[in-house]
Amino acid sequence: MTSPGYHASDGAAYERFLGRWTQGLAVPFIEFARPSPDGEALEVGCGTGSLALALSGQRPDGSVVAVDIAEPYLAFARTRPGAERVRFQVGDAVRLPFADRRFTAVLSQLVLNFVPDAEVAVREMRRVCRSGGTVAATVWDFRGGLVYQRLFWDTAAGVDPSAGAARDRLFSHPLALPDGLTDLWRGDGLADVARGSLTVRMDYASFEDYWDPLLGGQGPVGTYVTGLAPALREQIRERVRAAYLSGQPNGPRSLTATAWAVRGTVP
Repeated sequence: MTSPGYHASDGAAYERFLGRWTQGLAVPFIEFARPSPDGEALEVGCGTGSLALALSGQRPDGSVVAVDIAEPYLAFARTRPGAERVRFQVGDAVRLPFADRRFTAVLSQLVLNFVPDAEVAVREMRRVCRSGGTVAATVWDFRGGLVYQRLFWDTAAGVDPSAGAARDRLFSHPLALPDGLTDLWRGDGLADVARGSLTVRMDYASFEDYWDPLLGGQGPVGTYVTGLAPALREQIRERVRAAYLSGQPNGPRSLTATAWAVRGTVP
């Protein structure tokens, strides 16, 4: 189940907006999670498949199942190289369609803060994971570590008060705070809980490479941008462009993106 505020209608648009960065986060997250290379692994909320495909490439003796509630994202994932090694299927994070203790590892990347009841989702992740198996997740550090969204939301908030309200809802989510995930894991009774911080680089060729993917309408940012009246959208675009350029000619920019990560073991 995804948040009503998360618009997930176009896999190609999501890939251009965020999927290319989830590829960069997937390998560091797997290295942090340290899932068993054997047996079946499950990804919950797979989006366009970056983590599931990275997992399958590192599991020569195991298999990967990946679920998401958004069929358009799954359809895109099934077209990607290596997708034949992953079983992509529709599934709700709060009602996983699997038997108890089926998987040796259950991972979730950048989705739990968009699930209306994250506690139930983690309970489900634990339920379908074997004793001794790993349950791990990562979410963006919206408040302090997501430069590309800070640049957008803080600039837009100076033009449109509703942007400030949207930013505050997103950035104040409990799971975006340093101990949000670890508190959730410990509250569910997982053992050996460990927290990490993962940082990747988001490289843009130009301001257009930064801005145009937002027009695909995916996620909270895309939903906000495409819902604006044309004149207001153009005003915000120009202000964001000035922030992106920061007094220099248009061209490449490299922005950091940091995520909180947590792992635990099923007793």
